[in-house]
Amino acid sequence: MPREAEISVNEREFILKALQESVRLDGRALDAFRPLELTFGDEYGVADVKLGRTRVIARISCEVTAPLPERKFDGIFQIITEFSPMASPAFEVGRPTDAEIILSRILEKAIRRSNALDTESLCIIAGSKCFALRADVHIVDHDGGLIDASCIAVMAALQHFRRPDVLVEGEKATILSVREREPIPLSILHQPLCVTFSYFEDGERFLVDANMAEEQVRQAEVIITMNRHGEVCQIAKYGGATVDPLALLNCNTIALQKVKELSKFIQQKLEEDVKKKDKGGLMAELSAENAR
Repeated sequence: MPREAEISVNEREFILKALQESVRLDGRALDAFRPLELTFGDEYGVADVKLGRTRVIARISCEVTAPLPERKFDGIFQIITEFSPMASPAFEVGRPTDAEIILSRILEKAIRRSNALDTESLCIIAGSKCFALRADVHIVDHDGGLIDASCIAVMAALQHFRRPDVLVEGEKATILSVREREPIPLSILHQPLCVTFSYFEDGERFLVDANMAEEQVRQAEVIITMNRHGEVCQIAKYGGATVDPLALLNCNTIALQKVKELSKFIQQKLEEDVKKKDKGGLMAELSAENAR
């Protein structure tokens, strides 16, 4: 099975020695993220995230289907991850790695199980028709920090997406086109984001947003998912190093600050995209048609 290209013993020792002196190879502070870029596609629901050299593209799509028999009043929402072989030599189509399994599990708990999306709002006719939403997460470049970048991409894409409006007459539902009626944004209940802490020196030292080289020499990782209101959605730990409870509380404080900054950044990019799309006035044209 293909493996990630491992760093040499000298590189490993150099990184660990630098971290003992609170120095990172790229000059960042221990609690600093790499430069973050977020762009949206021409169509609704496509978010392209670049975190340093890591790149993730999330795409939201929807279709009308029958709801699950046990959840007649809810729509369907699922997250699918796809690791491209061009992102890393360790990724192979059809053979999920541990990284892919962990990423899928974390995103599932962070976004779907925390009810970030109001699935009841996706119901069209109870027990008969609903919207089935699908978030496809494509890993294009891998240089560490996949979980944080993927969570940002999915949440940004969900907030950017617009579903078609529906006209319901009894048991008949008519899906209206964009020209007939302005599409509707999704009902987002809260905006969970992930912050990953990597631990070194038997849990004595940690840093935020490790790159690929730092991930290869860390002893453990703690993923904290919370929203900007400080509500913790999940805490996941992988690796053998023990983590002091007080250090974990400190991580929660740092995570809250980072999540607030990221939420503000995403909101700013969404507002910029709305202004860009409205320039020239398709939305104005649709509003005028609706008014008539």
